[in-house]
Amino acid sequence: MTSPDRGSTPTDMGEEEPRSSSVQGSSQAGTGRKGRRQLPLWQETILLLGVALVLAIVIKALFLQAFYIPSESMEPGLVRNDRILVQKVSYWGGGTPQRGDVVVFKDPGGWLPPSEAAGPTGAVPKVMAKIGLYPTGGHLVKRVIGVAGDVISCCDAQGRLMVNGHPLDESGYVQQDKSVECAGPMVNQCSKDWTSEPVPEGHVFVMGDNRAHSADSSMRMCNVEKETDCVPGPEFVPVDLVVGKVFVLLWPRDRFEWVTRPDTFEDVPDAQ
Repeated sequence: MTSPDRGSTPTDMGEEEPRSSSVQGSSQAGTGRKGRRQLPLWQETILLLGVALVLAIVIKALFLQAFYIPSESMEPGLVRNDRILVQKVSYWGGGTPQRGDVVVFKDPGGWLPPSEAAGPTGAVPKVMAKIGLYPTGGHLVKRVIGVAGDVISCCDAQGRLMVNGHPLDESGYVQQDKSVECAGPMVNQCSKDWTSEPVPEGHVFVMGDNRAHSADSSMRMCNVEKETDCVPGPEFVPVDLVVGKVFVLLWPRDRFEWVTRPDTFEDVPDAQ
């Protein structure tokens, strides 16, 4: 950007000054500074674009990033192709994901099919994805159910998922499906004793809100005899892979909504 020429205001020479060094100084002050040359419009445009690009990269790296919902696993709150914003500030300075947070994380390995892991294909979307202005591939969005030390089990007499023995009231955000016996894991283990191992340090246990259609941590827990629907693999997500916390459903406009942590997780006792 440029600014108008700013010459120094000449000293008022209307009255005779004593012959001293101050006269010489006044004479020098009366010589105006040369105005700065104004940049051509095309140079200003390039400069502004460069500044905007740097700001976008900094914002993506430190503060915000845009993503889209690739599947139905987080219904009813977040549906396929919803645009969301993720903020990273909450996990600064040693902060970690908390129970109930909806988080975006990098694929721990084999959680996504190739079509969803590929990301944008066009040249322009690829560039925009690099600077955080377009959703990137290779990421998942789920809700944190358990943190380090927690034990998740399914289910109590009312079909509620339990964390450290405390049942969760998930009626406000879990997809209601008559074909699902409980709010437990995707694989139908609700009628059996299903209990996770304690969540390891530096990891989280995540689940989708659409429990019947979510390839999440529970789907990879093959610790039940004769279970055939689970997928072998790491069921816990390293905290280092978490990009940030979803805080707003941005688009479509008519579905704009702040994404917050459900109150039911406040009553979960600490791991023993």
